[in-house]
Amino acid sequence: MTELKRHYRACNLCEAICGIVIETDRTGAIQSIRGDRDDPFSRGHICPKAVALQDVHNDPDRLRHPVRRTDNGFQRIGWDEAFDEVGERLQQVQREHGANAVGVYVGNPTVHNYGSLLFGIPLLKALGTKNRYSATSVDQLPHHFAAHQMFGHQLLIPIPDVDRTDFLLIIGANPAVSNGSLMTAPGIKDRIKAVRTRGGKVVVVDPRQTRTAKLADQHLFIRPGTDAALLAALLHTLFDEDRVDLGRLASFTDGLDTVREQVRAFSAERVSAMTGIEAEAIRALARGFAAAPSAVCYGRIGTCVQAYGGLSQWLVNVLNIVTGNLDQPGGAMFTQPAVDLVARGYGRGSYGRWRSRVRSLPEVGGELPVSALAEEITHPGDGQIRALVTSAGNPVLSTPNGSQLERALSELDFMVSIDFYCNETTRHADIILPPTASLEHDHYDLIFNLLAVRDVARYSPPLTQPAADTRHDWQIFDELERRLGPQDARSRARRSVTRRLGPRGILAGLLRFGPRGAGWKPFGSGLTLKKLESAVHGLDFGPLASVFPDRLRTRRQRIVLAPELMINDLERLRKALDDALGVEASELLLISRRSVRSNNSWLHNSARLMRGADRCTLQVHPTDAARRGLEDGGRATVRSRTGAVEVPVEITERIMPGVVCLPHGWGHDRKDVALQVARRTPGASVNDLTDDQRVDALTGNAAFSGVPVDIAPA
Repeated sequence: MTELKRHYRACNLCEAICGIVIETDRTGAIQSIRGDRDDPFSRGHICPKAVALQDVHNDPDRLRHPVRRTDNGFQRIGWDEAFDEVGERLQQVQREHGANAVGVYVGNPTVHNYGSLLFGIPLLKALGTKNRYSATSVDQLPHHFAAHQMFGHQLLIPIPDVDRTDFLLIIGANPAVSNGSLMTAPGIKDRIKAVRTRGGKVVVVDPRQTRTAKLADQHLFIRPGTDAALLAALLHTLFDEDRVDLGRLASFTDGLDTVREQVRAFSAERVSAMTGIEAEAIRALARGFAAAPSAVCYGRIGTCVQAYGGLSQWLVNVLNIVTGNLDQPGGAMFTQPAVDLVARGYGRGSYGRWRSRVRSLPEVGGELPVSALAEEITHPGDGQIRALVTSAGNPVLSTPNGSQLERALSELDFMVSIDFYCNETTRHADIILPPTASLEHDHYDLIFNLLAVRDVARYSPPLTQPAADTRHDWQIFDELERRLGPQDARSRARRSVTRRLGPRGILAGLLRFGPRGAGWKPFGSGLTLKKLESAVHGLDFGPLASVFPDRLRTRRQRIVLAPELMINDLERLRKALDDALGVEASELLLISRRSVRSNNSWLHNSARLMRGADRCTLQVHPTDAARRGLEDGGRATVRSRTGAVEVPVEITERIMPGVVCLPHGWGHDRKDVALQVARRTPGASVNDLTDDQRVDALTGNAAFSGVPVDIAPA
C-alpha cells in the first residue's frame, strides 16, 4: 500500500476558507482532497471547488514563466528581462505623460493571498497614480462606503451572527451558493437550517427562488433594483407603529430623528408598486423582524449592484440598529481577529478626494469605479491612461460592458498582467508575469478572518516547494516596486528589511503584536505564528462579542445613523417612487447569478467542475417565454444598449415574471484565448450586456442588476 502524507490547510478559492486535508504520495502527487472534520470552524464542510485546487496546480495551461507578446504569439523570456522591460516601459509612460497615465486594476484573488496584500500596497504607492481600480467597485463598494460613513472605518463591516439569530432576513444574497460573501461562514446551508431547527425564521427577498430561498420559511420576489425602497418601507413601518428600540445603542447613536423624518415618504402602500411586494407582506416582515428576540438583516450582491447600492447598505445597517440588533448576539456583529487591520489603522477609508477625469465619478477608499476604466483609456487629454497594470483579474469578463473595455485595451501603449493564465484580459498584455499557484506558498486569511461569523485563525504552510525559476506574487510586486519606487537610502533600507522578512516574517510580527498576541514576552499564553502553525486544524477563539462603542472609529466614537451623503441621496429614491418603472412592455430586466462550481470568471479550466449540464443558460419565466416564442432548451438572442449574445433558454417558475437571469463569469468565446474551456463550453458573457453608464450615483459601484433587455428566438 502506498504511504500517503497528510497536509492540513485552508481552501482559499472562496471566502468560506474551509479546512481541508490533502493527501500526497511519495512523489508529492495529490491523491485526495477532502474536508477536515477536526477543523473547529468548517467542521468537515467543503464545496466542489476544493478539488479544483489540484486541477489549477497541475493545469498544463497555467503559465509558469514570463512571456512577451509577439507577432507569432507569446514567447518565453527571463525574469530579469521581464522586470527590466516592465519597469522601463512604465517609467517612460509616466515621464512623458505623468503619474496618472498608468492605471492599475486588481482582481478578487488578491485578497485570498496575504503576500499580495502586504506587498501590493507598496507597489501602488510607488506608481503614485490616482487611476486605481479593482473588483471592489464591481460588487461590494457600498458595504465599505456605509461602514466608513457610519462606523468610521471601511472594514468595520457588520457580520450576521447566523449561529445565534432568531430571525435571518436575507436580501439579494445566495449564500448557499456563494458560501457566504462578506460573511465567512463555511457550511452555511447547515447554519441556515439550524436557525429554523431552533425555532427561528428565515426570510429571503430575491428576484429568483435561489438555493438559499429553498432553505427559507418564506421567499418574496422583488423587482430588481428596488431593495432600498423596501428597506425604507420596513423602517417606515417600525417608526409608524412605534416598534423602534435601539436598546444600549441609544447612548452612542446620533441621527434617529433625522432617519424617522426621511422615511416618512416610504409607506408600504407606496413602495408596493415599485417593489412588486404586497403592502401587507412588507408590514408583516417589519413586525416579525422587530418582534424576534434577536434578528439580523443581511444584504449582499443584489443590494450592491444597483442604482441605489449605497443607500441599500446604509438602510440594512439602520434596520439592524433601530431594532437594537447591531453589536448584539444574534444580530449584526463585528470580529476581533488575531491580525486586526482596523485597530492598526489600515485602510480607514475616504470619499471624493478626487474624481474620474471623464465622468467625474468619486474616489472611494483610494480607488475609482471600474465602470470608468474603458473611457479613461480611450478619452484623450491630460491624465489619459496609456499603460495598464492588471493583477489577478479578468475585467473583460467581470466588469460592465466588457466588449468596450476589450476594445480599449488595444489602444494602450503598454500593458503588463500579473496572472498565471492567458485569459480574455491578459491576452492583450505586452508581458505576463505569472505567480505561483496557491498550493506552492503559505497562506493566512488577513481579510476573511475579519469577516467571519466566529473569531478564528489558521495558518497553512506550503504544500510543495515551487520550482527555482518561478516567483510568488509578493516577489513580483517587490521586484517591480524596487524598479519603480523611490531610490533614496531610507526606501532601499525598508525594501531590504521587508524582502528579508517576506510575508511570513511580517505575519509573525502582526500576530505577536496583535490583540491576541504574546507581545514582547518570550513565553506565556499569547498567540505567536509558531503556536498557530502547530494548531494544524486552526484555532477557534469563540463566538463574536459586543465591541461597541470601543471599536467605533468615528470622531466622537458614536454611530452616525444619518450621514449627510446618505440623506442627500435619498432624494433620488423619493423621486423614483413618483416615476414610472421606466421599463417598456417589450423589455425585460436582466440579473446575474453565480455557480457553486466556478469562481467568477475562472476555474473553468477544471474538467471535473465543468462536467454535466450547461450552466450558462438564460432563465426565463414561462409567461415571458410564451409571449416571446421561446422554447425550453432552445436558443435566444438577448440585446441591450451595449451588445447582444446568443444563449440557451431555461424556462422556470423560479424566476420572477419580467426578469431574466444569466450567470456571470462566462464568455470564453473570444478568439486566441489559450484556455481549454474555450474549446469546451465557452458560454456567453453577461457583461457584454451590462452597461458601464449604469452606476450608483452615490458610490460609483456598477449597477449590473435590472439592465433592460430585449429577447427573441435566435
